[in-house]
Amino acid sequence: MIARLLLQNSIFVVATGALLFAAAGTLDWPGAWALLITSAVLGPLCGWWLARVDPALLAERLRPIIQKDQPVADKVFMTAFVLAMLAWLIAMGWERRQSVTGMSPALQVLGLVLFLLSTAFILWVFRENSFAAPVVKLQAERAQRVISSGPYAYVRHPMYSGIMLFFLGVPLLLGSWWGVAFVPAFLALFAIRTRIEERALIAGLPGYADYAARVRYRLLPGVW
Repeated sequence: MIARLLLQNSIFVVATGALLFAAAGTLDWPGAWALLITSAVLGPLCGWWLARVDPALLAERLRPIIQKDQPVADKVFMTAFVLAMLAWLIAMGWERRQSVTGMSPALQVLGLVLFLLSTAFILWVFRENSFAAPVVKLQAERAQRVISSGPYAYVRHPMYSGIMLFFLGVPLLLGSWWGVAFVPAFLALFAIRTRIEERALIAGLPGYADYAARVRYRLLPGVW
């Protein structure tokens, strides 16, 4: 399992770097190198931690993003999400090639901080929810139950809240205003994903409807 984790993380880092640098037409991009090095270090460390505290969840997280027991709507979402990710990375690289705008070092440091906060927050989610699979599905074979502790006491989809920090932090770190402009699109995608997930959970997970009635907000307490 650790070998698979290392392989998947390496593929992600190499593919991300290839897209960014190819679109930018240069390797002279300190922000991109900072992103790739941080990702190369954090991926194995977080995976090692998860292997120790919840190996079943790690095994679930390493499964493909398209699975046979996944709702069709979620398969469509995952396809759209991957395409949006590719467009996002290419757009940020192209902006670097064009040298359209600049960004202050302070904002780039803030981007790194948001990236790290996103990672820490998602690890908190993993610690609380052993059923945080990468796809929408019911995990009856693992006796899935409603989770209402930790961040789930405040929002119903804290994983997506943490991911949005990632999608804001990365373009700041890379110095890309074009990347920041994608944030509303990713927010809209995850808003759609919450509805897909909630339909499946309300229909198939006992107690989820009551939980949703108690915890009003989906992503941000007091807002939505």
